[in-house]
Amino acid sequence: MASGGGGDPSQKIDYVFKVVLIGDSAVGKSQILARFARNEFSLDSKATIGVEFQTRTMVIQHKSVKAQIWDTAGQERYRAVTSAYYRGAVGAMLVYDITKRQTFDHIPRWLEELRNHADKNIVIILIGNKTDLEDERAVSTEDAKEFAQKEGLFFLETSALQATNVDDAFLTVLTEIFNIVNKKSLAADENQNNGNAPLLAGKKIVIPGPAQVIPEKKMCCSSL
Repeated sequence: MASGGGGDPSQKIDYVFKVVLIGDSAVGKSQILARFARNEFSLDSKATIGVEFQTRTMVIQHKSVKAQIWDTAGQERYRAVTSAYYRGAVGAMLVYDITKRQTFDHIPRWLEELRNHADKNIVIILIGNKTDLEDERAVSTEDAKEFAQKEGLFFLETSALQATNVDDAFLTVLTEIFNIVNKKSLAADENQNNGNAPLLAGKKIVIPGPAQVIPEKKMCCSSL
């Protein structure tokens, strides 16, 4: 099972996963992070300058997982600065604003940059934020699903304001990373027990391709 929460500071941490938030400015990346890390939302949010990060610890399959979430500035002039922060990331959240078509049209460019700078096996989720502004929707759910499926991304629509699907989005990424790391560790242990070198040493981890749309229900209450 996966569960959220800040956790006990003295608790042993089994894993630390770095996840980056990327996308155009003003799509709500900082608000998504604030909602996930501190359960906060500010109507007076200012643009992120450079890079900020927050952490939150949760339990996934009885293991303590610390999520280190990096919020990268969306403005073009910070692109060169933030590109270095992709290194070491095992998860990424591509965020657009469902009320601004341009922010969705820029996603392929962000995805290309991510794939150029990050590990090839990074777990990526596409997020359409601001579903609380449904009356102003400019990007259909179907268009986003189709793009996610084509690119092999997870997909969810969220509202940082209403706290809709925010935890689910992070748990989707973190659980997938956890499962991949776990499978790799099990395979390595099995080969060591057989007297062989780890089979996966130096090899790529294959991440499932098809887009997976997570339902509205809370993932923390469902079995993995």
